[in-house]
Formats: sequence, C-alpha cells, structure tokens
Amino acid sequence: MVNLYTKRNYFFILSAIIILAGIVSYFAMGFKLDIQFEGGTVIELRANKGMFTDANTQQLQTQIAEFVTKTIDKPSSVQKSAAFDVNGSNSSYDVIKINIGSENTLTNAEVTTVEEAVIKEFKLTSDDPVISEESVEPFIGKEIMQNGLKAVAIAFALIIIYVWIRFRVMSGLSAGVFAVVGVLHDVLIMISVYLIFQIPVNESFIAAILTVVGYSMNDTIIIYDRIRENNRLLRKVPLPELVNDSIMQTLNRSINTVVTSLIAITTVYIFAKVNGIVSIEEFSFPLIIGIAAGCYSSIFIASPLYVMWKESQKKTKAVKA
Repeated sequence: MVNLYTKRNYFFILSAIIILAGIVSYFAMGFKLDIQFEGGTVIELRANKGMFTDANTQQLQTQIAEFVTKTIDKPSSVQKSAAFDVNGSNSSYDVIKINIGSENTLTNAEVTTVEEAVIKEFKLTSDDPVISEESVEPFIGKEIMQNGLKAVAIAFALIIIYVWIRFRVMSGLSAGVFAVVGVLHDVLIMISVYLIFQIPVNESFIAAILTVVGYSMNDTIIIYDRIRENNRLLRKVPLPELVNDSIMQTLNRSINTVVTSLIAITTVYIFAKVNGIVSIEEFSFPLIIGIAAGCYSSIFIASPLYVMWKESQKKTKAVKA
C-alpha cells in the first residue's frame, strides 16, 4: 500500500508553488476586478451577422475596445458573447459587450456618445443595435465583496463547530480547524489561478467559492468518517498509518466522485464557451478549479496536517512526562 503520509512534503510544495505564483502575480499585475466590483458601465450592442469569426474575434474585440477608450477617454474592454432571439425562432446572434471601468459611471450623454460612435465606426446594421445599458456604482461592488467574505467566514465557523461536535473521538476541534485549512487552501488556489491568468473577479466567482466550500468539506468529511471508524477498530495502530489506511480506503470513492463532477461541469463550461453564454462560463470555470483542488486538499493537505498536529501534541506530552 502506498504511504501518502510520508510523501506529504511533495504535496505541500506543489500547493505552495501555485499559491506563491499567485502572490507574485498579485504584486506584479494586481487583482483584476470585473465591472461589478470595480464600478462602471456595461453596454451591449447587437453585432452584424458574420461580423465575428474564429480568426478575427480577438483582434476585433481589441480594436473596438481601443476605439471606445479613445472616444470616451476611459479604460474599456470588449467581449463577444451570444444571445437568442425572443421571437421563438431559436436563432442566435453575436453581442458586443463593452465594459467601461470608471470610479464614476457614465452619464446618459456619454453612453449615447459611445453607442453612436461604435455603431457608426463598425457599421452596425440592426434596426435597434442597442440591447442593454447598465451602470454599477463602485460602492455596490465593495458591498457585494464584503458580504461574500462574511458568508465565507460564517461558513468556516459553522464547519468548525459541526466537525468539532461530530468528530469528538478524534479531537474534533483540531480536525475542524484543519478541515477549514484544507478549504482555505482551495480558495487560495482558485484566487491564484485568477491572479496568474489575470481573469476578472466578479459575483460568479464569489458564488463558486461558496459552492466549493461545501463540496470540498464533503470530501474531507468522508475521510474523517473512515478515520473515526478505524480509530475505534484499530486502537493499537499508529495514527499516521491509520490515517493513511483510511485515505486509501476512500480513495476510489473520492476520485470517482470528483471525476464525474468534473466531466459534468467541464461539459457545461465548453457548451457555454462555444455558445457565448458568459454567465454560465464565468460560474463553471472557477468550479472546475475549486472541485479539483478540493479533492486534492482533502487527501493530501487536511488529513496529513491533522496527523502532524496530533503527532506534535504527542511528542510534547512525552517530553513533559
């Protein structure tokens, strides 16, 4: 049987490398926030049929963004998405989504200026090319961010209390703390990936974090449950060996669960990516990262840290004795 506990340092180093890369990216490039958190204005225009192709999409998005920035003298980005006609034809069309980040939202006159300039410059031919206009004040984004962080903190506190009560036989408080450390590891991995690739953070990311907290904790609880059972049956077995056996006994279940979940979520992500459904794409992508990290942390982070803590307590008692 493979002894995962003796190889724990390799797993710790791998996680540390990813998180360290995220920290370096933060100081080098900063945290990229979406319009919901940064504040600004979002304008959606209907593109001409065939305007975007696989070959020119990236170039055309950049070209429109540079034109908008020059027109309004404010930073902007453009993303192509897709929408469906509401007349029952089920036909889809491309949408030009213009994000204009600003501490102050655009005035009605500025919004009109941008819309008219883009329609004229890129010759949009639809009878009514303006689909929607939305302005978000920066303080609203900050409030959403703060409430999201509070929700995560409350979830962590409730998890510790639950594990403390349920797993008293294996020192529930320390088990709960290291379960939360494992979940915190997953959140840091998700944030690091977003920092490294400079993906804008929005409310979908916060929702994905809360989803991953529950999923990752479920994975850890399965392992803790087996440790508790083995602890009653194999009292004379050293803790590192007992925990390693428990992990190996639940390994197939953990891997099968995460693989089937990732297949489903990845399928949803690819579907959303191909069809330009941005909201689903933005929610499913962080879920893929978080669920994979959750399975990893339950097996290779939370359980080994729990054993290390218990072994250090044992040595401290022996020294005092």
